[in-house]
This record gives sequence, C-alpha cells and structure tokens, in this order.
Amino acid sequence: MMWWGGGWYPLMFGPLFMILFLVAVIATVVLLVHWLSGPAMPPYHAWPGRTPLDTLKERFARGEIDRVEFEERRRVLGE
Repeated sequence: MMWWGGGWYPLMFGPLFMILFLVAVIATVVLLVHWLSGPAMPPYHAWPGRTPLDTLKERFARGEIDRVEFEERRRVLGE
C-alpha cells in the first residue's frame, strides 16, 4: 500500500506538474516584462507644422540619401 494501490502512475504526475509549473512561471514573467516595457515601437509623431518634404530635406542634408533619390522622392511627394 505504499503507492496507494496505483502502481507507478503517481510517479509520472510529479515531473509533469513540475514542468507545467515552470512553464506557467516563465510565461508569467515574459508577459509581465512585455506588459511593463510598453509597446515595441513607439508610434510615429511628426512635429506640428512639418511636412514630409521637410523630413526628406533633412535626410538629404544628413547624407542618408543621395541627390538622385532625393529628386525622385521629391517628385513623388509633389504629385
């Protein structure tokens, strides 16, 4: 009567519940960190009064885009 008449079946529930408990703890920690960190990427907010052309000019001035790309994008924005 050491195993309550169940044989070895009670032995497999211990590791199973331990694994389920660890999965629940890890999932809780991950969800909590995700919730506390906020959105992954903040929404884009343009400065009031700024146009897309102003942003394009700044990118050209910083050297992020070359003259050909600047002219092409400026033409698209003008249409």
